[in-house]
Amino acid sequence: MPFLPVFDRKQGLSPVFAKRSFENRSGEDLPPSNGPNILAFCCFHVFAANQPEKKNRRLISGKTAQPTVLYLGEINDKQEATWRKTLAVFDEDRQASRNLSLFPEDREIPVDTLDSLQVTLGKMTLHRPRLFGSCWLGGELWNQLELDKLWQQKLPSGREAVSREKLLLLLVVNRLVAPSSEFHVHRRWFLSTAMDELLQVDFTVAEKDRLYRCVDRLLDHKQDLFVWLRKKWSDLFHADCKVLLYDLTSTYCEGEMENNPKAKRGYSRDGRPDCVQVVIALIVTADGFPLAYEVRNGNTIDSTTLSGFLDKIEKTDGKAKRM
Repeated sequence: MPFLPVFDRKQGLSPVFAKRSFENRSGEDLPPSNGPNILAFCCFHVFAANQPEKKNRRLISGKTAQPTVLYLGEINDKQEATWRKTLAVFDEDRQASRNLSLFPEDREIPVDTLDSLQVTLGKMTLHRPRLFGSCWLGGELWNQLELDKLWQQKLPSGREAVSREKLLLLLVVNRLVAPSSEFHVHRRWFLSTAMDELLQVDFTVAEKDRLYRCVDRLLDHKQDLFVWLRKKWSDLFHADCKVLLYDLTSTYCEGEMENNPKAKRGYSRDGRPDCVQVVIALIVTADGFPLAYEVRNGNTIDSTTLSGFLDKIEKTDGKAKRM
């Protein structure tokens, strides 16, 4: 169904239109695919609401003349020629990009067009679409925090086929973009993204055993990570660590978890007293920057954790006001 926004200055948005366009049959929230349509409508709504009211004019002949709401202009010959040159096509034979003017198959190619190509739109297909933008942004955030320097020092490359720093970057971007397990990264997520191009590696980086081993090696450098982030928060955002906020949460595990000694039954914040859990303690600044965390036994009582955690923080950041 095409998206045609209808706006009435006196009544606003037509309720019939809103119901048909923004509600599905089950009455649930909008699906993600309607996002661009909603944004387009919002832009039109803001534009229409800020325009001076223009009414239709009745002519002597009895006909109605509708006023021009907005003139979008036209493309002259020079602009059209410039537009044609902006379409870049990758030539696999030459392994280089060149500019081509694309035309549908039912339209004749102008005589003055040198590099051109007719496209059969009905036969165009999309092969292996992959997630790129958010993965690229995750890598840029990684570089801004200079975490590559930290892990190149703490996790130097040995005989591995892929550097440990790239393995860790892959896992961090996954947690940032689409949090999932290492096994899911191995089976599906890596193949659906452009991380191989961004990291300049092949599928070797996503082998499940390799991912598991990388996570195990991080525990020995947890305190080094806390100190590094503390410095970066101060350098980049002038974070104030005089007031720190402390809180606990828990996450439950389905299964016996026999190999995890910290998984125990306790007060469940998730409403799952039937499952074992672990308790996670987190320290953040007043602006929400994380400084440290700890994973504790699932039966840990909140009131027994604060003093010990503060002692560790004071060794790193000194004594100050604490909350």
